[in-house]
Amino acid sequence: MKKALGVLAGVVLIALSGQVAADEQLDIGKKIYDRAFGRGCGTCHDIASNPQLTANIKTGALTRAGFEEVIKNGRGGMPKAIDEIMKNAAVVKAGYGEPQALDALFAYISSK
Repeated sequence: MKKALGVLAGVVLIALSGQVAADEQLDIGKKIYDRAFGRGCGTCHDIASNPQLTANIKTGALTRAGFEEVIKNGRGGMPKAIDEIMKNAAVVKAGYGEPQALDALFAYISSK
């Protein structure tokens, strides 16, 4: 009985730690979205005349790889943004590298 309870407790802890990590990722993604370039991504992307990131990601028109390409190299009126993202205080505090920061931002936009 004690062994079964120990196993169950371990499974619960693993599940909870995964949820905490997912919550942290979304929180950091939101902070990047809200603060990039000092004014946030939504300044341009939440208005009708500009590319709608949320819709493009949710429909699959913009894949994770395509998203990374635009963030790292820019496109059209979109400036290269990776340096700004990596300077974000939440990214620095979490110790995220580029892949983790981009995953967090992509996950947050996907969840909107």
